Amino acid sequence: MDAAALAASLVPSWSAVVVLFSYLGYLAAAGAVLPGKLVPGAVLPDSSRLHYRCNGLLSLLLLLVLSALGVYMGWMSPTVIADRGIELLSATFIFSVILNPHFMGVDLKFFFVRAGMMAWLFINLSLFAKSYLAGSANLSVILYQFFCAWYIVDYFVHEELMTSTWDIIAERLGFMLVFGDLVFIPFTFTIQGWWLLRNNVELSLLAATVNCFIFVIGYLVFRGANKQKHVFKKSPKALIWGKPPKLVGGKLLVSGYCSVIPYFYPTYLFILLIWRERRDEARCSEKYKEIWVEYCKLVPWRIFPYVY
Repeated sequence: MDAAALAASLVPSWSAVVVLFSYLGYLAAAGAVLPGKLVPGAVLPDSSRLHYRCNGLLSLLLLLVLSALGVYMGWMSPTVIADRGIELLSATFIFSVILNPHFMGVDLKFFFVRAGMMAWLFINLSLFAKSYLAGSANLSVILYQFFCAWYIVDYFVHEELMTSTWDIIAERLGFMLVFGDLVFIPFTFTIQGWWLLRNNVELSLLAATVNCFIFVIGYLVFRGANKQKHVFKKSPKALIWGKPPKLVGGKLLVSGYCSVIPYFYPTYLFILLIWRERRDEARCSEKYKEIWVEYCKLVPWRIFPYVY
């Protein structure tokens, strides 16, 4: 895409604006009227307590059904988001700057996080449709889509846990939170999807298996740690892994996933990686001599680009 085309695409078309406001309007209406578990939030400084309607999963499923119906009936294209990606980014950015913090009586912190997470999924689905229609939906694309979809749907299944996070308890509603939810989450977390749309990456069965293994381990630690934290905040005496929680000052949890024990395996693998890298460095230097020196000039980073 040349500079002129890029500049032109930064000006949102009316269709991009309609897509954006239809999406946000749906979320506002669905969040207000669809049934959901009413979850008490953290106690505020004035001793009051907010309540949150956790109907995000139902809102997502209904939106998926409505979108599928729209595609089936020919009312919309499955690639509408992928076709207008930069326009939608531009329109969302403008909207996030001028948005009034009060909107139809809906809790805006939940609203914005929900909007960003669902947008992430729908951008990915549109990218997948574009890949599928182009015949380039290979194993890399499928795994990327699956990992993201699992994480997003899992978020809505456990939406109640969001009520005990920093974003809900302490973060003020302002530019950083709104921009982060409406722009950063959907348009940076999908970078891999956009890249795969234009680059063919073939994964071997071994590489795919390793990717799945890493994803599962990371997911279990992520979900387990967040659930422990949520349970502890709601019930400080609840058992952690079958034992009373270990606390500091009666307020800070240091057992469960806060322990170093669950991280033994990734820590071990990290140390092993560094150790093997040093051994490989010495072996290759001895074997290839001046060729290795030239190689290191072209490939200076051993593990972490620009760091080591």
